[in-house]
Amino acid sequence: MIEYAILHYPESKYCYAKNTRELALRIRIAKEDFPKIFVIYGGKYEFALKQLEHEMERTYEDRLYAYYTVSLKLNDPRVVYIFKIVEDNKIYYFSEDGLSKEYDFSLSFYNCFQYSYLNACDILETVEWMKEAVFYQIFVDRFLMGNEKKDKSYINLEWGSKPNPKSFAGGDLEGIITKLDYIKSLGVNVIYLTPIFKSISNHKYDISNYYEVDEMFGNKKVLKELVKECHKRKIRLILDAVFNHTSENLQEFQDVKLKKHESKYYDWFIVNSDEPFTYECFASCQYMPKFNTSNEDVENYLINIGCYWIKEFDIDGWRLDVSDEVSHRFWRKFREAIKNTKRDAVLIGENWHDANVYLQGDQYDSIMNYAFTKSALDFYAFQKLDAKELANKLNSLLVRNSDQVNTMMLNLLDSHDTLRFYTEVKKNDNKLMSALALLFMYPGVPCIYYGTENKMEGGYDPDSRRTMDWSLENKNLDIKDLIRSLASLKKEIRDSEARIYALDDLLYIERYHDYKKWILVINNTKEKKIVAINKLIASNNYEGNILKPNGFVITKIK
Repeated sequence: MIEYAILHYPESKYCYAKNTRELALRIRIAKEDFPKIFVIYGGKYEFALKQLEHEMERTYEDRLYAYYTVSLKLNDPRVVYIFKIVEDNKIYYFSEDGLSKEYDFSLSFYNCFQYSYLNACDILETVEWMKEAVFYQIFVDRFLMGNEKKDKSYINLEWGSKPNPKSFAGGDLEGIITKLDYIKSLGVNVIYLTPIFKSISNHKYDISNYYEVDEMFGNKKVLKELVKECHKRKIRLILDAVFNHTSENLQEFQDVKLKKHESKYYDWFIVNSDEPFTYECFASCQYMPKFNTSNEDVENYLINIGCYWIKEFDIDGWRLDVSDEVSHRFWRKFREAIKNTKRDAVLIGENWHDANVYLQGDQYDSIMNYAFTKSALDFYAFQKLDAKELANKLNSLLVRNSDQVNTMMLNLLDSHDTLRFYTEVKKNDNKLMSALALLFMYPGVPCIYYGTENKMEGGYDPDSRRTMDWSLENKNLDIKDLIRSLASLKKEIRDSEARIYALDDLLYIERYHDYKKWILVINNTKEKKIVAINKLIASNNYEGNILKPNGFVITKIK
């Protein structure tokens, strides 16, 4: 047994509360070791005299390690524990002192692991509706123009033409209202909009007034109508919060630019020098000055904005732009205020990397899972991963976070910030359909970028933000039907656990719950494979127990 591979931390992604009477544990070992592992646990004040024991399950494997897991149902919220590892008929114990051949329970109060108390307010609650959520992301300017009577003088892009950074196509909120039944027909139950607030750009990530809907898109009355019509169809609406930075046209920033140190808003921003006037900004975009979210006045200003749109318009949560550059203290305050306003509002950060530190229950609920995006691209587009390597990668992403977080992770194949997935796979329909199956079967929340159902193409920004081709609304039915089937399946597997592995160069994702099991098999090789199934749920390139190259099949057992 490779001792230095063994790892466990209390009160971490290796030990977290699911509720006040359930504790989830993980322990890591070397992948090549196959011991039996048990957790020995008990109440904090009686462990020396009375211990319970539960065998752990080998649940995940990545490139180097294996992870054993267990969920303990507790009578006492004060719990302590150690691990018993059995290999080749030899027994070892793993505690805060590391690995040992013996363990003295009478002195366990010195070196056992502990979760001192499962306090309710410290536990990350799963937003219940996220378990069945299917997101549809819309870049508002490019979806559909519904208000033909509005001032169109700003429009400079012919619908269907390729956009540039300064293009305006005329899409608006009324256009989205017009197509809600279409969106609903795909099985979608959550719409996520890129920013809609006052701004001079097409993307609206440089906001000059956080309390106004930009007239290019409509007004507050239209937004209320959109929310009302969404909720009537049991669709939730998520808006985009841009709190890392703002527009140089924001009134408060203009005051600083004019008065410098004399401005009462001077500390709202991170000014490096008055003469010449320089300041921190988003990336290298001088027209997007960065907020100083270590300033309490800025915190209150932004928190009030977040709460306002929930209170007044009943939106269902926020996607948090460039959230990893905003202070942790702000997100803690923001979360408390938002959850007090609407308990089941969801908070989804835009963090492109491992964000575990933000996902402890005190900041946001999940992130846009771009690590999943990259894994899918490496498998389908770049041929950098085979089935075994993808299984390793997908498992490694799951062990980054708790089960609650994994349930709410926003998984996506592409977005307004990436190349279109269909373009990346060189317009291969079979790969797109296989990737959609992976997207829906992997733990978390699938997010469809508008137009994916129509095989929309596009390179990097701004080409990834083309206009929706509505002449295709009743075409590409094979992909639309697949998305509908997968969305329906998402409801069935909502509370299931996952097992991901490779066998015979095929990728397997099993979801299982209450003696039911759903299995996805993906063939990303150039060879035909024999795959016998029980009950067919969905498939492509599968016929007569033969799974063809770039094919997939989903089956249900029991």
